[in-house]
Amino acid sequence: MPTTLHNEAAIAGIGQTAYSKNSGVSELSLATECVRKAIDDAGIEPSEVDGLVTYTMDSSDEVEVARTVGIGDMTFWSQVNYGGGAAVGLVAHAAMAVATGAAKNVVVYRALNGRSGQRMGQGVSGNIISSDLIHWSWYMPFGLLTPASWIALQAQLYMHKYGATSEHLAHVAITQRKHAQNNPNAAMYGKPMTMDDYMNSRMVCEPLRLFDCCQEDDGGCALLITSPERAKDMKQKPAVIRGVTQASFEGQEQMTSFYRDDLAALPEMELAAQRVYEMSGLSAKDIDAACLYDAFTPEILMQLEAFGFCGKGEAKDFVTEDSLTIGGALPNNTHGGLLSEAYMHGVNNLAEGVRLIRGESCNQPEGVEHVLVTSGVGVPTGAVIFGQD
Repeated sequence: MPTTLHNEAAIAGIGQTAYSKNSGVSELSLATECVRKAIDDAGIEPSEVDGLVTYTMDSSDEVEVARTVGIGDMTFWSQVNYGGGAAVGLVAHAAMAVATGAAKNVVVYRALNGRSGQRMGQGVSGNIISSDLIHWSWYMPFGLLTPASWIALQAQLYMHKYGATSEHLAHVAITQRKHAQNNPNAAMYGKPMTMDDYMNSRMVCEPLRLFDCCQEDDGGCALLITSPERAKDMKQKPAVIRGVTQASFEGQEQMTSFYRDDLAALPEMELAAQRVYEMSGLSAKDIDAACLYDAFTPEILMQLEAFGFCGKGEAKDFVTEDSLTIGGALPNNTHGGLLSEAYMHGVNNLAEGVRLIRGESCNQPEGVEHVLVTSGVGVPTGAVIFGQD
């Protein structure tokens, strides 16, 4: 029985729907489409899948997806909480199931009509049934109603403490938009952005402008996870999971952990970094590319520091040196990310991590052996490192 998840599972299939602003179909339809495509990509039959993992926020029950796709008997299913923080958690749960023998082939998925249906950017006021209402009730009377407003509060302090400016945030947004120009699946394909475009975009919640915020999209994305041994007999080059972890730090709330000693840091990300590096036997210098969760541009700067790619307060200089571009020190979100490809709650970032290992990214850097992918920022989160077989 394995004591860690180092090299105990691999991604053998990826599947996605078209990303749009109005899918015209149900979320169940999106879920079954991306799940079926992930199974087809791996080159196996639906009947060979015996596990499913999704978000607590997903509206498509596992048994509905299984019946619609043609999956038969299941021996494992699970759901992960905390919005985008669940992205890597899906992989962690599936990898544990595979490593322990609870299931052989597990598909993880997220499908949502996040633009034509319920829009998370519209905020949390209204019919809240979650226990998060306990802490959100302290912030909502002061106008902190949306994810953008919560992150803006933290970003203000970070920028004040370390001298980061809107121009530094712009470098993140512009770089990822440039990547999207080579990705026909990206919502921002054919829509390049300049510094003037960024600076002239409307202010959403100071210091966040429109292009500092991720999109709202309809679509679905899925991954098939199995053992490295079984993956060798499947259709695609596998992305082996070198290490994967979830992470929640002391004083954690869901996007509003405002009572910590240092609001200009991400201690849950630092914990994720410590654990995933320890499990994989790797460090920041071994990471060739990344897909850092990018719901908002300041989150990229703070994650660069949390994962040791630069020191505290140095991320603003790191991003202005074109470090996040294809030829840079750390090519990041080469598909455009949540800012410019689509907001699939982070699962599309995981899919891009797999493509980078396969050598199939639309913006493929040279010599990629290890890719870091992270979950949501400001929530209980996680990190995974994919490696070559």
